[in-house]
Amino acid sequence: MTECSPVAIGNPLTDERRPGTLGLPFPSTRVRVVDPEDVSRDVPVGELGELLIQGPQVFSGYWNRPEETASQLLPDGWLRTGDIVRVEPSGHIALVDRIKELIITGGFNVYPSQVEDCLRQMPGVHDVAVVGLPSVRMGEDVVAAIVLRAGEAAFELKAVRDWCGERLAKYALPGRIVILPDLPRSQIGKVLRRVVRENLLAGGPA
Repeated sequence: MTECSPVAIGNPLTDERRPGTLGLPFPSTRVRVVDPEDVSRDVPVGELGELLIQGPQVFSGYWNRPEETASQLLPDGWLRTGDIVRVEPSGHIALVDRIKELIITGGFNVYPSQVEDCLRQMPGVHDVAVVGLPSVRMGEDVVAAIVLRAGEAAFELKAVRDWCGERLAKYALPGRIVILPDLPRSQIGKVLRRVVRENLLAGGPA
């Protein structure tokens, strides 16, 4: 993060390396994982929460933007990253999602990456991006934008819900699917959920 000048966590190039995780805090860097709705409450190891960072590399605030600084930087110097993470028993930190991409449906929180991980295991699915779209009844609908494997015939929403229903909570099941030829990506290859959502809202291809 730019606000961390720019590094705070890394994966060691030793036997402690854990592929698939962010790694361990750098020297002199402290981390906490807290309830996003109550940053004074730390969550137990293994549970999901927002990552806070404190250390000599953490910035002192945004230039001439006190309100934005107050929303990002707590009075005691802890930086709110906006990242939902899980700390493993080994201390390694695994990134789960971004708070801004959290889907709230029927009062429940749905993490897009968990639905995506489930759908990537479904036969015929090459790639997927899960986003929330406005719903009058539920707040947001869980929508899966799916790229099929080459030669795979399109499948119906019921098949997706049946597959996910064996692996996810009922409230996390997609309420709608969209079949796409590909997904928008950043220069480093990351799927741009924000672009998928904006394009679906505009009624065009994601």
